[in-house]
Amino acid sequence: MSPPASSPHVAVIGGGPAGLMAAEILGRAGVAVTVYDRMPSLGRKLLMAGRGGLNLTHSEDFSSFIARYAEAAPALRPLIEAFTPDDLRAWSRGLGQETFVGSSGRVFPKAFKASPLLRAWLRRLDGLGVRFALRHRWEGWDPEGRLVFSTPDGGRTTVEADAAILALGGASWPRLGSDGAWAPLLEAQGVATAPLRPANMGFTVEWSEAIRSRFEGEPLKRIALAFEGRRVRGEAIVTAAGIEGGAIYALSAPLRDAILRDGHATLRIDLRPDLPVEALAKRLSQPRRGQSLSTFLRKAAGLPPLAVALLREGQTELPADASALAELIKAAPLTLTGLQPLERAISTAGGLPFAELDETLMLRRRPGTFAAGEMLDWEAPTGGYLLQASFATGIAAARGALRYLRIPDAALTPPGPSATRHP
Repeated sequence: MSPPASSPHVAVIGGGPAGLMAAEILGRAGVAVTVYDRMPSLGRKLLMAGRGGLNLTHSEDFSSFIARYAEAAPALRPLIEAFTPDDLRAWSRGLGQETFVGSSGRVFPKAFKASPLLRAWLRRLDGLGVRFALRHRWEGWDPEGRLVFSTPDGGRTTVEADAAILALGGASWPRLGSDGAWAPLLEAQGVATAPLRPANMGFTVEWSEAIRSRFEGEPLKRIALAFEGRRVRGEAIVTAAGIEGGAIYALSAPLRDAILRDGHATLRIDLRPDLPVEALAKRLSQPRRGQSLSTFLRKAAGLPPLAVALLREGQTELPADASALAELIKAAPLTLTGLQPLERAISTAGGLPFAELDETLMLRRRPGTFAAGEMLDWEAPTGGYLLQASFATGIAAARGALRYLRIPDAALTPPGPSATRHP
């Protein structure tokens, strides 16, 4: 059902998770909504995220969950309290996409991909009367305050809107739609932005030819990584240029900051995190009985060939003493020399600071203009935290726009036991 012709018109700029969620909130409230996106189709990064299983959110306790947002946690906490991980699961269920909790605590649709959810979501938005203007790139405002877009025919058009929601994403994977071109447009209006930097990315390593030629593409499983007092367990993968993977992404923010500050960072890899150093030293004190060192380490310490190669990387020779060798296995140093480029990062750090927004996510310098999603200055590790905050900020921005327009809000999902609150 389309909204009445007299309804206020809200322009949502950006057709990713934050923008589409904002459009749903507005459509439910009876507002006329148009979603503008520069790409020929919607939700492209969401579909990319779903290729390996769409990780919607995480099931851990709320205090641990919100801590994943680090410095941005105080600003994001009330927004995520208003749309919790349980609420997100209920919303997905309402689209016919039941979810399940994986062994890691991550939450996925049972379909394990994004396309069924996105199709159902777009059908819902169409039923709410939401309109879409694709291949429209936002170019800022004209002198009269109207929104300016370039159009598919190579021309330009202006749009008068009673409110606007910017959900333009960061700058990672620009071929999917988000290229960070909005930053200078806001800066021209006197709005400060923090430089866009890669987040959840891999790092470069100056591998020896022995590593590069033999182990490119091979995973390091069941390891623990430590840096600046933080320790995470998981997996990583060796690439021709360096190293990446879930455990690396979990430490990517402090590693990135150290490299930008010092030009390098030394990561410590525990190659046998389940085995105490004393027990490992005892195993290594056994006689080798003519075995090569690689064979001995494989049998006595359970190290695969890649782990043995990592131990040797940068070492003239391995310690002969069992205790010293055990210490090395528990904290093998790996020097990271650079960052994977922003365009290849999973997500983006930096962007629009919360200080430029009021509590409803409205720009202080542009009344009636709100912002949401990854373009805001927050970052989080992979594991469902990225999508959760994108959805929650999209909802908050839409509710801010309704408040600005003095229009009553409409419930996103019916109340129920799944909609747990965390005061």
